[in-house]
Amino acid sequence: MIPIPTLEQADRKTIQRFQEEKLRQFLAYLQAHSAFYQKLFTAHRIDIRTVKTLEDLARLPFTTKEDLQHKNMEFRCVDAAQAADYVTTSGTSGDPVLLALTDKDLDRLAYNESLSYQCMGMAAGETVQLTTTMDRRFMAGLAYFLGARKAGMGVVRVGSGVPELQWDTIARINPQVIVCVPSFLLKMVEFAEANGIDYRRSSVKKALCIGEPIRNPDFSPNALASRIQGKWDIALFSTYASTEMGTAFTECVHGVGGHHHPELIITEFVDEDDNPIPYGEAGELVVTTLGVEGMPLLRFKTGDIVQPHYEPCACGRTTLRLGPVIGRKNQMVKYKGTTLYPPALFDLLNDMEEVENYVIEIANDEFGEDEITVKVGAKDGSEELLLKIKDRFRAKLRVSPRIIFVSIQEINCIRFPENSRKSVTLFDHRK
Repeated sequence: MIPIPTLEQADRKTIQRFQEEKLRQFLAYLQAHSAFYQKLFTAHRIDIRTVKTLEDLARLPFTTKEDLQHKNMEFRCVDAAQAADYVTTSGTSGDPVLLALTDKDLDRLAYNESLSYQCMGMAAGETVQLTTTMDRRFMAGLAYFLGARKAGMGVVRVGSGVPELQWDTIARINPQVIVCVPSFLLKMVEFAEANGIDYRRSSVKKALCIGEPIRNPDFSPNALASRIQGKWDIALFSTYASTEMGTAFTECVHGVGGHHHPELIITEFVDEDDNPIPYGEAGELVVTTLGVEGMPLLRFKTGDIVQPHYEPCACGRTTLRLGPVIGRKNQMVKYKGTTLYPPALFDLLNDMEEVENYVIEIANDEFGEDEITVKVGAKDGSEELLLKIKDRFRAKLRVSPRIIFVSIQEINCIRFPENSRKSVTLFDHRK
């Protein structure tokens, strides 16, 4: 098993000194190689020699997704001959952003995900089954593949969907862990029950859950995780990552938040006015990438509202931990006087076994106010089920959105648009 890096077990001052030294090296690299940051430093009259501490970062401008979209080429610090791979973001919150990775960046990516497997208690010689695609310029599948190889683990690349092929692969190869979107585990269980597969006795004992939350803010299993584990006694591990930062925060066996790897990334947390939040409070995550060669980012605003936790973990790590994403800053909804984030809606619907699938649409009404429509797929779209869903919304969230029943097949078509690399559950049509 890969040992926990010494830095991740150090005291807070040691970690801070390490990151401050890396920050100074990072700023010098941007000054020498990044056209975007060269212009930014000049425009704001920033002397990078005066930025010496992590607190000094607050004096520097943010980088946004719009910057990456509109000035993409200016972020590249290497020429085309040095680019070993190209990836794009999923585009769920705007046009996909293209990122170039060098050989060094791929090594960093492998190291990052090897730490994810280490957090899960995986060891060399074990096998991981990937349900994530490696094509379509998708970073996740590539990262989990490279990380497994870095950790000395075997990999079987099955790709997304097709429960029959997943179970056939499990029967043939006996992997110990599966990397997948957690809701897909329910599809696998459904297929197994319908086809006489004894899934509870399969070789798979752990799942690295991507793309969907499996924890409540207090780290207890959320509705989706509870449904999965009510059927299948499998250990679920949450992870948070993004293509832009090329770094993952994966929880360990203690399940109390995704671990920060300070050798890879600097974190900040800001409020709605972009000011640093009080210690330990939830805020928007802002990251500065360390060790990235192709397209490094300084004070990049992720748009994700998260809760940091600073107590040392029982696993031995002393680094901060990230709680589940509370919501995306640009997806906050003001509905009938109540502030909502979509994950709260997802969790409620995932808790109802009668709901087979769903999509949520947010739009502006004729007065410019937020309006929510939930399209539900169910085998029995009765008036009784409609009232039950509405009552559940009122009980949990104090308000009930507009709910309409749509065929399960139609919702599947909506959730998996052509050329999409992953399912889409939320459609935000607001101006």
